[in-house]
Amino acid sequence: MLGYMNREALAATEATGRVTFWSRSKGRLWTKGESSGYFLEVRSISADCDQDTLLILAQPSGPPAIWARQPAGPGRTAVTRSRPRLLATLEQIVAQRIATRPEGSYTAKLIDAGITRIAQKVGEEGLELALAAVAQSDGEIIGEAADLLFHTALLLKVKGLSLAQVVGELESRHRGRETPATRP
Repeated sequence: MLGYMNREALAATEATGRVTFWSRSKGRLWTKGESSGYFLEVRSISADCDQDTLLILAQPSGPPAIWARQPAGPGRTAVTRSRPRLLATLEQIVAQRIATRPEGSYTAKLIDAGITRIAQKVGEEGLELALAAVAQSDGEIIGEAADLLFHTALLLKVKGLSLAQVVGELESRHRGRETPATRP
């Protein structure tokens, strides 16, 4: 896409890792995906030789309905995302709680306790899910899986990583399945 970016928008883009533009129609900064939750995650920023145009390579986040597969051809790439919208929303909420640390927030308490406590919670939730799988109802298994997913999203965000990167790794592994001899 083509968008207008002033110095403030560039600074916001560099600070957040998400492509932010200056919306002339809105008269304010506008981050692509701020209302839908489907952001453009920055991979690289390059300036042209005149230093008056930027090329931003970004990884879109969002389901295939938003970033539809396009036939590959000159000047086009095939892009798909398989992360459901709710996961993007979860990451937004976690990021907001990290930034604002609202009083009484469970997430804020975990962040204040530090990465070791967050990692411990991921371990606890993984064990609770495994135990639920052999001894509890489907509803309890789903609840434990949700707890594990939340704590995993928090751990990733605190470490500067994302669920989109995890999905990318899974996609990469899936593509690699064509050569089973190379997989353990």
